[in-house]
Amino acid sequence: MFRTALRNVLAHKARLLMTVLAVMLGVAFVSGTLVFTDTLGNAFRNQSAKSYDNVAVSVETYAGDDEKNPGIDEATLEKIRGLDGVASATGRVSGFAGVADPDGKLIGNGWSNTGANFAPGKDGKDTQYVFTDGSGPAKNGAVALDKDTAEKGKYRVGDPVRVATNGPVKEYTLAGIFTTEDGAVNAGGSLVLFDTATAQQLYLKPGVFKDATVTAAGDVSDQKLLDEITPLLPEDATAQTGKALAEQQAKDIESGLNGLNTMLLAFAGIALFVGIFLIANTFTMLVAQRTRELALMRAIGATRRQVKRSVLLEAAFVGVLASVIGFALGLGLATGLRSAMGVMGGKIPAGPLVVSPTAVISAFAVGILITVLAAWLPARRAAKIAPVAAMSSVHATASVKSLVVRNSIGGAIALLGSAGIVGGAASGGTSGRQLVAAGAFFALIGVIILIPLLSRPVIALVRPLLKKVFGVSGKLASQNAVRNPRRTGATASALAIGLTLVTGISVLGVTLGQAIDKMTTDNIKADYMVTMASGDSLDESALTALSKADGVSALSPQQAAWFEVDGEHHSASGVTPGDVEKVFSLTTESGSLASLKDGQVAVGSKTAKSNGWKTGDTLPVKFDDEKKGELTIGATYEENEFLSPFVIPKQLADQHSASSRPEIREIWIKTDGGASQANEQSIVDALGDNPAMSVMDRQDIRDMFGGFINTALNIMYGLLAMALLIAVLGVVNTLAMSVFERQQEIGMLRAIGLDRGRVKRMIRLEAVVISVFGAVIGVGLGVFLGWAIGRTLSADIPGYALVIPWDRLGIFLLLAGLVGVLASLWPARSAAKLNMLTAIKTE
Repeated sequence: MFRTALRNVLAHKARLLMTVLAVMLGVAFVSGTLVFTDTLGNAFRNQSAKSYDNVAVSVETYAGDDEKNPGIDEATLEKIRGLDGVASATGRVSGFAGVADPDGKLIGNGWSNTGANFAPGKDGKDTQYVFTDGSGPAKNGAVALDKDTAEKGKYRVGDPVRVATNGPVKEYTLAGIFTTEDGAVNAGGSLVLFDTATAQQLYLKPGVFKDATVTAAGDVSDQKLLDEITPLLPEDATAQTGKALAEQQAKDIESGLNGLNTMLLAFAGIALFVGIFLIANTFTMLVAQRTRELALMRAIGATRRQVKRSVLLEAAFVGVLASVIGFALGLGLATGLRSAMGVMGGKIPAGPLVVSPTAVISAFAVGILITVLAAWLPARRAAKIAPVAAMSSVHATASVKSLVVRNSIGGAIALLGSAGIVGGAASGGTSGRQLVAAGAFFALIGVIILIPLLSRPVIALVRPLLKKVFGVSGKLASQNAVRNPRRTGATASALAIGLTLVTGISVLGVTLGQAIDKMTTDNIKADYMVTMASGDSLDESALTALSKADGVSALSPQQAAWFEVDGEHHSASGVTPGDVEKVFSLTTESGSLASLKDGQVAVGSKTAKSNGWKTGDTLPVKFDDEKKGELTIGATYEENEFLSPFVIPKQLADQHSASSRPEIREIWIKTDGGASQANEQSIVDALGDNPAMSVMDRQDIRDMFGGFINTALNIMYGLLAMALLIAVLGVVNTLAMSVFERQQEIGMLRAIGLDRGRVKRMIRLEAVVISVFGAVIGVGLGVFLGWAIGRTLSADIPGYALVIPWDRLGIFLLLAGLVGVLASLWPARSAAKLNMLTAIKTE
């Protein structure tokens, strides 16, 4: 039977091509994902280990410009240096620093743009940096840049460089260019080195460091040094050995990559699940076409088990071949993903492609098992073929009983799934989403089982139109599409699964995007918002500069503040009284916002109601600076998503800040005459053309808050593309094998006058009907799921309302029709080229 199976695979290699392609693509997705994440993890782990190779002990603090976290002073460092076995103890200071390119734009992505101190040892070198040109900055007014940033900005040693920290932009002289293993640089950011005194002045205060690294002398153990250093450190400091820190970073890297790995494998699983239908359909049709051959095998002594084993062996051969090719393709995919990250600005540390045993075993196990499991039902049917069938080439159709049982089971599962989806939508929250997910799985399975039953009435609806528009070709196409409902169902199911997911995320994404957009437009009146590109706080000087800018009619910061009321922690927004209502849409429910000018506060109505507060109440508070006092509620207002539950005067926030530097998250600006190029330029000029500050108009604000939705949708579309491609292969496969199966019929049609053009049209229309049928099912189920998931989120999203993207749904259906046309090109051409006499003689 082994030789028979191998011979059958070779004999039907053309008909098995699409199956090989489907399994190959799925295996490539799985192997590419595993190899890519293993390679990424190995590269970053090696980089982490290399970064701490010479570090015996690393000390970290949460030092800021407040008194709670003082950092490491020079006296503490001297005590550490005085310990036996310590070769050096180097203080480190870091914070945000952005570099402008020749056009004044920020180099890097903001969040990974870093500034640090250059800390040379006795030899004048800092072991963390290798200079390729020039030297490290030795005085105020000089900086050094990493090599990538210098190349992007076209800077050379001696050039002036505009650098922005959290304050006004300043001009420095470039003293040197270096290479580094710093993670921020590898993430596509930049690194600016200052002399230590300048860095301390910019980020902390003179004589204070945020972190420190200690190197060992001789053979002293790292743990011994750690034990001796720990008692010398301030309370907020934590210390660990360099080896432990490298191991911890390796675990963090692995944890981060596990999420990426799981997401990519989930989409690979979807692609393979879609592939199951193609594989099952292929072997079902092969078994049907080989009814006489299999019956003859039974007649000459082959047992049912041997026939079944023969079909499964054929599937295993296909699985092995597809897995080998797919794994090789996966290696190429992993290499391509690595290169793509480099093109997009992410710098991955150098390292070899890591092909682990897990990746190899998983890829081959998935490819072979999926193929064999998908072929199990066709193999089981093959084993049931009676020897007497050798006298006929007609494959036995499914009995009425089996179809009744199938439809009954499918209906029950679909109803169960639908009930779960509706129940989850009604429940809401995390538990509701879990119920929707479980219901979606059962509903999808139920619909897949029922698709053969649905095919006849749904396709019957378009039959008159096809007949009227396309004549005989249209009529024959609609009849052929439902000739074998199971085959049509299996082919349409693959498209339905992909489009269910695509439609579901489209409905959810567009609905959430509209809700966020509405939230943005309903809550703000400002024409512009100013923020730091790094996400850090703005300097007070920016507020002062903007207050003097031409065209500014109202100006308010959104300054973070905190205090306790009766032991409960509350956040507050420090704003400019009199201007806050001009830049935000605030609906007062009681009292007046004018009370902010008198030092009173405004409270969101939900917060006030939940605590039993009302206008005029006096609240005992403990401020962030540990001082106690009282606040009077001067107004309650309908919550605004851009403000904290408490709105307080900026002056009050400044008085009780634990930090010497206020935490201004945004500055909101209203201008005379609204947004205009002149007003925007006035704001940019007032800020000193600072590359680290973002000036956004209302459309930019809407794009910022809603942009991640579109980005997420595009990523999802890209990841689901593999599943849809496999579904398209399924349509090609079904049509090609159907043409082979119907050679005699097509020959007869040609003989009685159906020309080649109408034969092609018949095959194309059949493909379009099957594709659009699957798309309609998928789109309908996807809208249902999108609605349900959205309902579970509605309580957390103000202004939520279901939005059905009719334009996108129409595009999906049109694309499904186009897929049908493209999928039919080869089968239609093959059908039209058949020699009618040869075809008529075919059995």
